[in-house]
Amino acid sequence: MTLVIEIEFLTGNSVAALQPDSEAPDWPPQPDRVFSALVATWAYRGERPEERAALEWLESLDPPRIEAPTAWLRTSYLAYVPPNDRAALKVRRASDNLADYRSRQPRRFITVRPASPTVRLLWADVLDGADVAERVKLLDAIARDTAYVGHSSSLTRCRAYVTDEPAPPDAVPPLRRVYRGRLDELVRAFASGRRPSVGEWVVPEPLSVAPDGLHTVFSPVWLVFEHVGGVMPDVRACALVAQAIRTRIIEGYLAAGTSPPPVVTGRSEDGVPERHPHLAIVPLPFAGFPYADGRILGFACVPPSGVDLFRDEGWLRALRAVCPMDVRRGRRVLRIALPTGNLELSPTLQPAKRSLDPALYTAKPSHSYATVTPLVLNRRIKGRASEAVTEIMEDVASACEHIGLPRPQQVMLPGVDGPLPAVQVSRHSAWEGVPSVISSRRNPAWVRWQVPDYLKGRMLTHAVIWFSEPVCGPVMLGAGRYLGLGLCRPLPDGGEAD
Repeated sequence: MTLVIEIEFLTGNSVAALQPDSEAPDWPPQPDRVFSALVATWAYRGERPEERAALEWLESLDPPRIEAPTAWLRTSYLAYVPPNDRAALKVRRASDNLADYRSRQPRRFITVRPASPTVRLLWADVLDGADVAERVKLLDAIARDTAYVGHSSSLTRCRAYVTDEPAPPDAVPPLRRVYRGRLDELVRAFASGRRPSVGEWVVPEPLSVAPDGLHTVFSPVWLVFEHVGGVMPDVRACALVAQAIRTRIIEGYLAAGTSPPPVVTGRSEDGVPERHPHLAIVPLPFAGFPYADGRILGFACVPPSGVDLFRDEGWLRALRAVCPMDVRRGRRVLRIALPTGNLELSPTLQPAKRSLDPALYTAKPSHSYATVTPLVLNRRIKGRASEAVTEIMEDVASACEHIGLPRPQQVMLPGVDGPLPAVQVSRHSAWEGVPSVISSRRNPAWVRWQVPDYLKGRMLTHAVIWFSEPVCGPVMLGAGRYLGLGLCRPLPDGGEAD
């Protein structure tokens, strides 16, 4: 049997933000948001113990799939609304009771309009029985009294029922879920007068059918850390920030009472550098778009291919240890101390900005890739770069083989006389907004790309690479690939970067 909770948005709109401080919509409505609405209705109905038991049974089920139509984001305007009543505040004035004299605070109501007003959450393989039927009946009673999901203007009609039909093929897995103890957590948050946190993020399942094309040793499943506070250093210092993020994660393992595994540290238990692929930490800059300026919007953790790191309990405990919940923001925040000041990042599987989307680097197989951050050559090149172009190109080709790809091949493009070389190297990136490589000592240090001590003295270069067969990302090349250097994005085949 399949348990279904059906939600119909009566106004044809859904008003809900992804995060309290976000301008991205929360569509489709996630299970944790729906569960919170049901809990609020349960409390309004008198907190009946039998209904609480039904909600606790619901939170113990595996995450549902979501059947939701396409929705379009509506233009949202800044509105100035009265804040909450001052009844609980120390400062009270008679004018606070008059609407014309109350203060106003800026608010933006993020709204989407779905093609169809109905959304269904589907829990498959629910066991049959009299106790299950009674629980569904109680959930249906709560759902029918649930007047809204999200903002109070998102009026709804809800119901719960069971069906023998399986989930439709277009139903998608959720991004967030509830868990055992979620109801108690919501009750405690309400009693203390604070905003509850969002539910747990659901790490997507590894791709069972990989897209056609050659694959690297890195996984297409990334964990994004969005920049939410503090001073973000320039993209040219991304390797040093990535190194600090790795150190912070290792501290999380130690705080949780476990030893960090080699797949995270890149070193064996004896401290010897690992030869096998391990966790990479890469920057996500605003690059390759019109008016791009190269500023970093976040970082991403990229595990090796075939390693389900983000579901590992040790990883989850380590992340909880160093990413405490920020009650004001309603999200976990990783704080990193840098020479330029404290940096705040928040893990998310639903980034609000396009530049934070890992699909830019992994979704489309391509014959050609261009570096977003310059790659660090594996070998030391003697002399000037202009005098050793062939040697540099050979090093880049070898770097492709190091991550499981074939050597780049020459290609023919329409309108071009003769074949293009398999690798083109340059001081400049093919992507708009990315700083060039400047290594001259006569230039100030802040215009040069910064690297850890063990990479100092090696040459950096941007590159455009062509392969004879389509290659699936992520593509990260060179000696600094585990710290975000040599990060590549696929080019439109036969064309230049947008």
